[in-house]
Amino acid sequence: MELTQVAGQANAVLDEVERAVVGKRDRLELVLAGILSDGHVLLEDVPGLAKTLTAHSFAEVMGLRFARVQFTPDLLPSDVTGSSIWNQRDAAFEFRPGPVFANVLLADEINRAPPKTQAALLEAMQERQVSIDGRTHPLEPPFLVLATQNPIEYEGTYPLPEAQLDRFVLRTGFGYPSADAEWEMLERRLDRRTDGVELREVVDRGTLLEMQRAVEDVHVDESIGRYVVDLVAATRESPSVSVGSSPRGSLALVKLSRCHAALAGRDFVTPDDVKAVAIPALAHRLVLRPELWVQRRSGEDVVREVLDEVRTPPTETT
Repeated sequence: MELTQVAGQANAVLDEVERAVVGKRDRLELVLAGILSDGHVLLEDVPGLAKTLTAHSFAEVMGLRFARVQFTPDLLPSDVTGSSIWNQRDAAFEFRPGPVFANVLLADEINRAPPKTQAALLEAMQERQVSIDGRTHPLEPPFLVLATQNPIEYEGTYPLPEAQLDRFVLRTGFGYPSADAEWEMLERRLDRRTDGVELREVVDRGTLLEMQRAVEDVHVDESIGRYVVDLVAATRESPSVSVGSSPRGSLALVKLSRCHAALAGRDFVTPDDVKAVAIPALAHRLVLRPELWVQRRSGEDVVREVLDEVRTPPTETT
């Protein structure tokens, strides 16, 4: 696929998803950028703001196999990855794949499962494979984890460790809709006379893989790459942070910047592309100093400060 076709296909996908998720085009663009970067996305917001609906809608519109796992305290690793079952007829163990063997895995309320179950996803997220009983089972590309969690309810939850947070290419939320968007949502529901929204398939799995490959042709000038390096280095030097972003954050920032440029119909990355995705790409990778928690400081605040402090390269050099 030519790079010039990516923006057209992406806009068609977004238009169809917006039939279900109303008034959140900018957030949907971020999620789609994460998908095009072949990364995993963490959707963090209060209940009822279309996190689950977004994951299901993207899978439906892009013709991807979808599986949902409701993470609970009693969920076992084998409930996610699958397990070997004794087959009496063949007198041998037979592997029964779990829901992780899908193109889009919705890990709903991922922080409600214990660490052992959360860790079951680590290999799948990083290596795109699952190892069980000494055998490795590859996952069919694309393999995307769209995880959700509630940021305000911590009772009975197990916060994701930094190692797992670092494997999400971005974290974003949706926020409450505007009054006009909320009325449009209600108006559409009244017109449909049913809760469900039937979405059509806009692209198939093969087309999505072509779109992901096409994004690799987006040019990143050295000045932009240096700018990314300086931003990530500044998060490590911030007095508000005890642990800054890892090099995986630099890679995520470059990949998302390329996708942002492609969605805008450009074949090169500008500083504005980097700035547009810096907070969702980096904020969740930062560990703030404990004494700042009482001040309600967040990783987002630190990244905003870094964006203000680090010199932006001239656009002409791209």
